[in-house]
Amino acid sequence: MNGTVFLVGAGPGDYRLLTIKGKEALEIADVVVYDRLADDRILGWAKKATEFIYVGKASAHHTMKQGDINQLLVDKAKEGKTVVRLKGGDPFVFGRGGEEALLLEENGIPFTIVPGITSAISVPAYAGIPVTHRAVATSFAVVTGHEDPTKSESGMNWAGLATGVDTLVFLMGVANLPKITERLIENGRPADTPAAVIRWGTKAEQETLVTTLGSAAEDVQKQGIKPPAIFIVGNVVKLREKLRWFDDPALRPLLGKHILVTRARSQASKLTERLEALGAACREVPAISIEPPSDGYAALDACIGRIDSYHWLIFTSVNGVTHFFDRLHQAGKDTRALGYARVASIGSATAAKLREYGITADVVPEAFRAEGVLEALKGKMPPHAKILLPRAEEAREILPESLREKGATVDVAPAYRTVMADCPEEEREALAQELSEGKYDFITFTSSSTVKNLVAMLGNISPLENVKTAAIGPVTAETMEKNALKSTVVAETYTIDGLVTAIRAYYERENP
Repeated sequence: MNGTVFLVGAGPGDYRLLTIKGKEALEIADVVVYDRLADDRILGWAKKATEFIYVGKASAHHTMKQGDINQLLVDKAKEGKTVVRLKGGDPFVFGRGGEEALLLEENGIPFTIVPGITSAISVPAYAGIPVTHRAVATSFAVVTGHEDPTKSESGMNWAGLATGVDTLVFLMGVANLPKITERLIENGRPADTPAAVIRWGTKAEQETLVTTLGSAAEDVQKQGIKPPAIFIVGNVVKLREKLRWFDDPALRPLLGKHILVTRARSQASKLTERLEALGAACREVPAISIEPPSDGYAALDACIGRIDSYHWLIFTSVNGVTHFFDRLHQAGKDTRALGYARVASIGSATAAKLREYGITADVVPEAFRAEGVLEALKGKMPPHAKILLPRAEEAREILPESLREKGATVDVAPAYRTVMADCPEEEREALAQELSEGKYDFITFTSSSTVKNLVAMLGNISPLENVKTAAIGPVTAETMEKNALKSTVVAETYTIDGLVTAIRAYYERENP
């Protein structure tokens, strides 16, 4: 039995512009054959066991010839596998999806076309340029910029393009820009027609150069603009002045800033999303991975077995909440098993996680650290209180020790452990090189573990010495000091939102 092939458009660059149907195809794929994507996070929606085959094409360098790619899709489908052919933009807009589909049809392989959002309309939109606009442009054309305009028999109707279409969008045309502009002007398009070159459209790195048809080639050379970029010609470019939104510094104050996120991969997205919403370009390099306790869950399970004996449960992290309730459910119990036990939470994020399980914390201290819990619990514990503390395997002892000094019996049950994330040697070396070269404006540290593990991954602190750092709170900042690192900013509220606010405030002070 043959498998099936999905020809999926990955969109223009922003991974969130992948369609729902494209995401659903990735989630069931056995094999993903993919091009040079603008954002590899798209691949994260595939299963862990998925086979990934890179067949990307860059200028003058093709990993695999198109004919071989076509045959690869056939061969993998004949193995009975579900194959996703993932390519930037739309498969049928200069994506050669038609060629791939024809060979699949010839071989009796069922296929599905999943259109993608083409850069021809989305990239101008992110630059605040509509390709059509009433009374300005009622037609537009999408043109390949790869064709050599100097060849004797061009496949393009330059006379028709120059004067018969309001808006022209050239894809992949930066290298040929001098000849493209020359041909358009020769065929009647005025040299003073507004134009724009947009690089890395829809990505945080997006750059927009507003120019004219006659000046575009020279301006691009002066600015050093390289592919990937599109070239748009027409009076609609004037609308950018009022419709600019994505790269407006007033709306996105972190534009142009590159930030390294060291949080665990399963949790990094929230921080990345917050920073990217403000215009930052983020790279996720997890320094930690969340794993089960080294000796398993026996201690936590034993505590859950006598859960009704505790007066207080104290949760110090979102991970502690998640793993505790996972084990509670594994034991065939739910929140009713907590009985009359009261609950304390360190941090608003931990309290929010508890609410997902139907628990409203009785105590959320103003200071999101162990000392704050001690202060908040004053007068609230019965004599000889029995307390359960599900937390990380390695954590500060100040909280349980202080509670015991006050006469409480405290069971510390490891619910999870943080270990150094797996990072191949070549990736560590590349990261150290990028840091040393000043590629990143900020590094975020969301826990002491992220500090210690990143230093261990790099082997020393020298690559970090000239990079600004953001700590989620004073405990993390103290760990940085112990590792000879200075914290540029420390969040006043020890949450992800507090960390983002601190970074934003730093730049607003620098550039009021």
